[in-house]
Amino acid sequence: MSWFATNLISTFLLPPLSLLLILLLGLLLLYRRPRLARGLIIASFALLWLASTPFFAEGALHLLEEQPLNAQMRQPQSDAAIVILGGGSYFRAPEYADQDTVSDETLVRLRYGARLQRELQLPVLVTGGKPLGNTVSEAGQMRIVLEQDFGVPVRWTEDASDNTLENARNSYQTLQKSGIRKIYLVTHAWHMMRSAAVFRRAGFEVIEAPTAFTTRYQTDLLAFVPRAEALRDSKIFAHEAIGILWYQAKSITRSKKTLQSTDYTDLRRLITDNMLPNGMQQSFSGFNLC
Repeated sequence: MSWFATNLISTFLLPPLSLLLILLLGLLLLYRRPRLARGLIIASFALLWLASTPFFAEGALHLLEEQPLNAQMRQPQSDAAIVILGGGSYFRAPEYADQDTVSDETLVRLRYGARLQRELQLPVLVTGGKPLGNTVSEAGQMRIVLEQDFGVPVRWTEDASDNTLENARNSYQTLQKSGIRKIYLVTHAWHMMRSAAVFRRAGFEVIEAPTAFTTRYQTDLLAFVPRAEALRDSKIFAHEAIGILWYQAKSITRSKKTLQSTDYTDLRRLITDNMLPNGMQQSFSGFNLC
């Protein structure tokens, strides 16, 4: 499915459009099914209020966010690399001679990636394609910023991917040629759960290095007043939640297809290696499934 089609579908599933559609449906049914219509109107209003309230929107993002990189994982690792995920472009930036450059979200990731590179002295891979058809890929923009603004060298530029799943697969193909499977994965904290899962599924040993956590100076009355920024946070949460469920569904479907084409020997090996404790594996290995 193309990047445009995926984002078009997601627009209808994410707030605020999804909630406005529920409200519209309630208004259309107001005279035919008044009880159902009132329920839809009240539900859409309540969900819109929750999605627009900082306290609830930020709490939802906290459910996605992983722990920061600890001191032990900051020790230099052999045969590892730093992988920084793209997060969009700032198109036709007037202050940069109308050239495309990295977005605010990408810049936050690059800043933390540059810090890690200086600490760990590991090679860097940047990944991001041209989902909107821009002339310079996100990875190309990231490379320019890292090398020119942060003084950090970039060894690999993966510029053919349009989503996180492709980021993982294409990055693995690139780093596999250099014998690298262990990576420090840099992305937003709310994006890490989904990203780390697909990168591990691609074959990487992932050390999570999230940045840009959701924080608040204090919780006061304003935390319960609807704000536009909170609605954006709710959209991010819904997008990530849907993405996680979608990837899990695809993984389950793929696993079923694999089992259907697996003979008894492969099935026995699959159960022995992945489902049984070590103490039971030897005794089960001699069991005849036929």
